[in-house]
Amino acid sequence: MLFRISRILDQSLDLHDVVNPVLDALAGTMGMKYATLTLLNRATEDILIEAAHGLTTAQLRRGRYRLGEGVTGQVVQTGKAAVVPRKSESTLLLDRTGRGKSSDHSFLCVPIKSGQEVIGALSCEREFDPAADLDEDARLLSVVASMIAQAVKLRQMAQEQQERLSQENERLREELKDRFRPANIIGNSHEMQMVYDQVAQVSKSNATVLIQGETGTGKELVAHAIHYNSERADQPFVAVHCAALPETVIESELFGHEKGAFTGAMAARKGRFELAHGGTLFLDEIGEVPPLIQIKLLRVLQERAFERVGGVQTVRANVRLITATNRNLEQMAREGTFREDLLYRLNVFPIYVPPLRKRKTDIVLLADHFLEKYAKENRKTVRRLSSAVIDMLMSYHWPGNVRELENCLERAVLVCEGDVVHPHHLPPTLQTAEATGTETRGSLKDMVEAYERDLIMDALKSSRGNMAAVARSLGSTHRIIGYKVQRYGINPKQYAT
Repeated sequence: MLFRISRILDQSLDLHDVVNPVLDALAGTMGMKYATLTLLNRATEDILIEAAHGLTTAQLRRGRYRLGEGVTGQVVQTGKAAVVPRKSESTLLLDRTGRGKSSDHSFLCVPIKSGQEVIGALSCEREFDPAADLDEDARLLSVVASMIAQAVKLRQMAQEQQERLSQENERLREELKDRFRPANIIGNSHEMQMVYDQVAQVSKSNATVLIQGETGTGKELVAHAIHYNSERADQPFVAVHCAALPETVIESELFGHEKGAFTGAMAARKGRFELAHGGTLFLDEIGEVPPLIQIKLLRVLQERAFERVGGVQTVRANVRLITATNRNLEQMAREGTFREDLLYRLNVFPIYVPPLRKRKTDIVLLADHFLEKYAKENRKTVRRLSSAVIDMLMSYHWPGNVRELENCLERAVLVCEGDVVHPHHLPPTLQTAEATGTETRGSLKDMVEAYERDLIMDALKSSRGNMAAVARSLGSTHRIIGYKVQRYGINPKQYAT
């Protein structure tokens, strides 16, 4: 019986799934007429029947006790087992379930403990037998109770964790709702106003959205804005970076897997589509998805259904799909690296996020925003950008877009010791000749000659004055190198050893 019960408890962490089979096994093996599992609610001090064998639904609902009330209440309060040879001879039995105090029944009740804390009780009734060793039955019942206690503890931990996650998700949802609405995407340029208008148009629908733009332009911010301004705002927003997932695991990550589907799959696992049920799934870098997964994505978009890896049961998910890419999917479709039919499904409502170099009127707004943000985070008194810094920011081509600008301002705030950011606080890649005082002086001819002279002198050093070796290393001829050496007044002998 104990082996059978242990196997039942191993099948699931959910107490509801295992407690009734455990009670049935207990009753069947020990000849119990009735068996009940009661749990204590610490907040109300009520003891309620969680599951039962042999009771009707109405009887189960009536089984409610207080601490110290009746045999069950005393067992939970004291943590000590109770054995009643004949129910009719006990004045403590309350018969709350309404079964009656049959004189030919014995009643046993043992506590369920988690550490030193009593969390409930396990009780059972059996026909009276003068030869039965009820104390031995109570000890066996205590062993079963300790096994059930582990399942109860896991259930309580899962409930507490779920409550914490629910509270945290609610808090984050409120923060994100304010943070990612279109009004909080920095930029007043005409190009960004077009993006805002498109977000407003598509947010209230369930249309699939394809967000295109270079790396660092803020495509995920646009996806957040669409979700948190839609009717799905209270549901999950799940983001997946497809390029960061190895091809061997991306299918399991998206669609989940069943236990034993592959080596290491020790338990069934939900995929991102199931986790985003009712909400929005954001697939970033959709152009990196391998062809096999593209076929499955096409089916999900067409039928809103899929199977887990290693499973046969069809899973349906009510998910709004938003994808993003910095690649040319049309060109990839022509080259055969991206499915054309999937592109048509994804490209229902395209949104193009412009690069920073095409919205230069937003650069100063963004820079001021990041300056204030990182000054506050690092507890610095940096208040403004110098005019020279603004000129440098406006003249730079920003290949990394908004992300690069943010990184530059974070660095500038960290190295700045005063109230104003100056040009030397910016990264070297943004430095200009005017700002650093290194303007080019002289004609093009003079600069070319100076460069040639330096190249020849470096080659002479390496070859220890060997003119033939210099000619070979510079891809020239001995005659030309000799002419250049004479023209620039270089003495090869001083490099010889």
